[in-house]
Amino acid sequence: MFPRLHQHQWMDAQIESFREQVRRYVAAELSPRLDAWRRQGYIPREVWRPFGEMGFMLPELAETYGGGGAPLSYQLVIQDELAKAEVPANTAVHTIAAHYILDYGSEAQKQRWLPKLASGEMLAGIALTEPGCGSDLKALRSSARREGDGYVVDGAKTFITNGYTANLLVIAVRTGAAGSRGVSLIVVETGNQKGFRVGRRLEKLGQHASDTAELFFDGMVVPADQLLGEQEGNGFQQLMSQLPYERLLLTVPAAAVIEQAVKLTVEYTQQRKAFGQSLSDFQNTRFKLAECATLAHVVRSFVNDCVQRMLDGILDDEAAYMAKWWCTEQQGKVMDECLQLFGGYGYMTEYPICRLYADARVQRIYGGTTEIMKDLISRKLFR
Repeated sequence: MFPRLHQHQWMDAQIESFREQVRRYVAAELSPRLDAWRRQGYIPREVWRPFGEMGFMLPELAETYGGGGAPLSYQLVIQDELAKAEVPANTAVHTIAAHYILDYGSEAQKQRWLPKLASGEMLAGIALTEPGCGSDLKALRSSARREGDGYVVDGAKTFITNGYTANLLVIAVRTGAAGSRGVSLIVVETGNQKGFRVGRRLEKLGQHASDTAELFFDGMVVPADQLLGEQEGNGFQQLMSQLPYERLLLTVPAAAVIEQAVKLTVEYTQQRKAFGQSLSDFQNTRFKLAECATLAHVVRSFVNDCVQRMLDGILDDEAAYMAKWWCTEQQGKVMDECLQLFGGYGYMTEYPICRLYADARVQRIYGGTTEIMKDLISRKLFR
């Protein structure tokens, strides 16, 4: 359906074989259960154990830590296939949390948590956002004060993906004075953790199979050896260092969903009749879908180029910011155009295009809003 893209070095036969394995597994084991998961508002944590056993949770980790020693592109292929199948980004958050531990944890911390994260025995979440603090992490108020051999954590988090199902959290807390230098990351195993409480599972516009929850810490005591890094105050820097990869974890699904929407709409307009002919016979339909197919092609080309640059170690922050805001904005535009061509059926949740439309809206918000991305790009322009 789409023009042949330039073949990047990372798109070899081995990764395409891996992609096919993921696609078959998702179609057989996850897709048939999605409707039930949407209705209950979460995917049970135990679902990810066989996913991990297949090597699909963290293939990019070294074998020492339970992974497959694969390039990061393998994780991005997994996110691509999950997005096409409407499976929400629970494992994308999981991989981000794992990479904080991989890059900043002590060897003991890596050995303690990474194999369990790779196997799916543990599901991770990241607790950053607070009721009064979103993109401006310097303003976070959750605190961790040192007492003896531990930290006492107090505060609240909201909009936390995997907040209800995760049993390991990377939590951003204030261990020092106001500003970025007072932020630290602490890892918490939540099972039977006193002082930890999950609040409401929040009802959302879309992404209904992904649990998003409020979290509360009331005098929660965490051993001091669960501070991520050798000393306090490095949390903000740790969070910022992962941004290019994190942005790609959102732009790759944007490309996947755009392609899926165009495919679904082409099929529907060929079958749907109006005024004695197929919708696809109308010039307006053909022109609209030509525009959407062009956007799909350009988005995928941009994303593939960013993936190659990431693997080559030359993906700069600004390019990742550009990819995040622009690709997710195009996702929203294409979803709107495609849903319109479905007419009334497009407004019904039994049709995938309706769910894809609702799910797409948050892409321009989480992981840094479009406005935040533009502001970060502009800082480099006017430096």
